[in-house]
Amino acid sequence: MDSSSCLELALEGERLCKAGDCRAGVAFFEAAIQTGTDDLRTLSAIYSQLGNAYFYLGEYDKAMEYHKLDLTVARTMGDRIGVAKASGNLGNTLKVMGKFKEAICCCERHLSISQELEDKVGEGRALYNLGNVYHAQGKHLGRIGPQEPGGFSEEVKHCLQKAVEYYAANLRLMEELNDRSAQGRACGNLGNTHYLLGNFTQAINYHNERLAIAKEFGDKAAERRAHSNLGNAHIFLGEFETAAEHYKKTLQLAQELGDRAVEAQACYSLGNTYTLLRDYPMAIHYHLRHLAIAQELADKVGEGRACWSLGNAYSSTNNHEKALQYANRHLEISKEIGDKTGQAAAQMNLTDIRKALGLPPTPADDSVETSEDSKSRARRKSMENMDLLKMTPDAKGVLQKYQSEDSGSHNGPSFAFSPSADMNTSANESNAEEDSFFELLSRFQSKRMDDQRCTLSIDNNKENQPQPPQPHLPPHREAGSLSSTGSTNGTATPSDNGANNCGVLEELMESIAGMQSRRMDEQRASLPQLPGLNNQQAILQRLSIAANDSTSLPDDNFFDMLMRCQGSRIEDQRSFLPNEGAITHSAPTVPDDDFFSLIMRFQSGRLEDQRSTMPLEASQNSLHPTTTDEEEPPSNSQSVGAKDGLVSRLVKGRK
Repeated sequence: MDSSSCLELALEGERLCKAGDCRAGVAFFEAAIQTGTDDLRTLSAIYSQLGNAYFYLGEYDKAMEYHKLDLTVARTMGDRIGVAKASGNLGNTLKVMGKFKEAICCCERHLSISQELEDKVGEGRALYNLGNVYHAQGKHLGRIGPQEPGGFSEEVKHCLQKAVEYYAANLRLMEELNDRSAQGRACGNLGNTHYLLGNFTQAINYHNERLAIAKEFGDKAAERRAHSNLGNAHIFLGEFETAAEHYKKTLQLAQELGDRAVEAQACYSLGNTYTLLRDYPMAIHYHLRHLAIAQELADKVGEGRACWSLGNAYSSTNNHEKALQYANRHLEISKEIGDKTGQAAAQMNLTDIRKALGLPPTPADDSVETSEDSKSRARRKSMENMDLLKMTPDAKGVLQKYQSEDSGSHNGPSFAFSPSADMNTSANESNAEEDSFFELLSRFQSKRMDDQRCTLSIDNNKENQPQPPQPHLPPHREAGSLSSTGSTNGTATPSDNGANNCGVLEELMESIAGMQSRRMDEQRASLPQLPGLNNQQAILQRLSIAANDSTSLPDDNFFDMLMRCQGSRIEDQRSFLPNEGAITHSAPTVPDDDFFSLIMRFQSGRLEDQRSTMPLEASQNSLHPTTTDEEEPPSNSQSVGAKDGLVSRLVKGRK
């Protein structure tokens, strides 16, 4: 098969990706690579489309692989626009993978090349992507510490402020280009970022602008997101009635779009909003709707939170029987999904409800101690009882030794009581127990110390296999005349000692070089291999031409960027503390960061019978239906997506 067959397969793959069947499109692109081509431009377009297709399929490692190949081909051809687009695609992929520093480097390269080439569209995409990376990094860092909008750490605020700068620059550029659709996306993301920074009034202004642009285009999904984000911002301003109106429009649009999960989220937010308004019958109505959809979608997390909310709402209406029913169900679900925070909250609610009903507390209420706690306390008690050491063989031997010495010092068994003898015996037994304890401890710990010792093993190293190191001896000295201590059989001279030390030093250096050789091999750079390129010599020729070009040598900015990228590799090797209480189950009917987690943290720290009631004024800053800012989805106008038609444009250009 020739290059034309490769191009035909690539065109079919592109058509399938445009139709939404990325999996089938990937199969055709892979077949095109298997066929091969001599044209680097065709190969670059295939790599780019394959990377985009894998990105949409969620296979980000594969996407990275092909976008890197696309970048290599673009650099080989000297295609600056191709380098910029490949860098942008790499930045988007790295952002999703959580490698934010590398993503920023790639997006900044995309921006600088676009500005250099005066490519306004590319510059707008790069600005938008940089805003997305900083926004995602801020949300990622904000998971630790305070998670209230406006209450993040300075590091998080810095990332969010950078995101605002890039989004604002993108908005100004899109206004110059009169791109209303891109303006809407920029306004939506500016509203989300200001919301996280606690600038709720500014967030409302941007979300209102986003809503107006969405209505211009008849974009129902964008309208729904705007109403949801407006409801969130109005909650933090204490404008609960306005927030409820926006959530109702969100619910209506979700029903029109047929999105049951989003419909459940709207009901959840409405139930919490009416709880803040103390309209408990309406709150119960929406929480019941949320519960029904959560059960329909088999969302255990959402079902548990609906039961928790219903238990609180029924308690507020003094319907404690219903409250007890839902509190028990909440406890069952929390145990089923392993939500320890939910279990603690359910236990406290059950205790309060049973007291209100005049029922005795359940055994679970009296002791919420887990099996791990009981085991740990049992271990602590066993360590306090040092008499157990008498049962060890070493301790028995020590005691028998002392007993035999005591019996040998008397003519016969004596049963007379002697206070001083008893005190000496107790002291000896105590010393024996301590000695045996430390002897056992030293024996056990010594093995662990041996496991951490470094053993020099150079037998399997390739550097030492052909020529094993030989002892370096003086030329006219017999080998047997050297003792194990490094001296001769006679009197050692200074020159002899110097020669011996030199030989030992050379052996040591050879051993180190042999051990380091493998690590050096792992760091060697290999020439790029481009799958699908029939003539691999073409890239070698282009690389040699580029090497002779002095203008292509990297400058200080390149090495600075390289150091910044490499610096984050250390972070990838850090270990995280386990979080046993975290819920890992999916919750499609619950917003990502809702107020449930905040209330759980408050309730988990309460002592028994010390239930605190937050006034309505304080609840404005803590009890909010959702803190989720619904981000604008990625669009083809802001990234080089799979629908850009790179292969089609390539064919048209040839014609």
